Amino acid sequence: MRRLPPLGAIEAFVQVARLGSVKAAAEELALSAPALSRRVQALERFIGKPLFARRHQAMTLNADGDKLLSQLAPALDSLSDAVESMTSGTEVLRLRLGVLPLFASQRLFPRLGELRAAHPELHLDIDTAGHGVARLGDGLDAVIALARDIDPSLYARRLDRNSVYVIGARALLDGPDPVTRPEQLGGLTALIHRDMPDTFTAWRHAAGLPDLEPLAVDHFDSGALMLEAAAQGLGIAFMLDSHFQAAHDPRLVRLFDIDVESPHSYWFVCRPRALQQKPVRMFHDWLIGTLAEEPAPKPSRTRIASI
Repeated sequence: MRRLPPLGAIEAFVQVARLGSVKAAAEELALSAPALSRRVQALERFIGKPLFARRHQAMTLNADGDKLLSQLAPALDSLSDAVESMTSGTEVLRLRLGVLPLFASQRLFPRLGELRAAHPELHLDIDTAGHGVARLGDGLDAVIALARDIDPSLYARRLDRNSVYVIGARALLDGPDPVTRPEQLGGLTALIHRDMPDTFTAWRHAAGLPDLEPLAVDHFDSGALMLEAAAQGLGIAFMLDSHFQAAHDPRLVRLFDIDVESPHSYWFVCRPRALQQKPVRMFHDWLIGTLAEEPAPKPSRTRIASI
């Protein structure tokens, strides 16, 4: 068998690659920064080439490092799970799942008790950082993504179809000058999620007002904060009907009775070979079955346009 580098060197490399900082990785592994740097350098000597582009207080993977990480990280995670299952005395299956916070709080977490009851051996590591699809195989086994479409080289299963809703504070309807016409949006701020940049464009075209421009556009990377900003009267949120229905917030109302098909959907995404892993397949089958039992609520509306 070919000689392998020390496990400590591999662990140090993976942590630095994931965290982007020697200091942060050293804290995670309870090492001094110089000791961790020596371990990374030992791996680079073993490989025979540098794995990072070193910058002031930061280390970024180069092409060789990125290739090595994609192969080593899953193996190291599997090794960690194997040790955990042996020391705990029970089988432990672990899924590293990337998911946006709003989907997690509104639709996933209310049902996780059912998952635990059905599969007590399955444990989830939840990651709510953005760009989850790009991190598949590098710390994430699967992702619930919000997107127009998914790279065809990946396995993807659409979880829902939604309409774009214009969501605002109830005071916009109850005040002295109620907002009842789309043209009035010209005097208001539009709130747009960075993962759904096309929602406003799709909606205004469906409303027959392609040239409509809001007073300003504020961008968010948190759906929960968008809803709170709308409830506080800071702007009009262009979000999905499932977001509005699941919020159950009496401070919020849907403006305008215009049904517009959203160009964005939630998707379950993983690498095709990941479906061969028991925790990925187990969660996939549970998720699809659960959402099929409880689809996102859809009020009956007359569709004006589909963008």
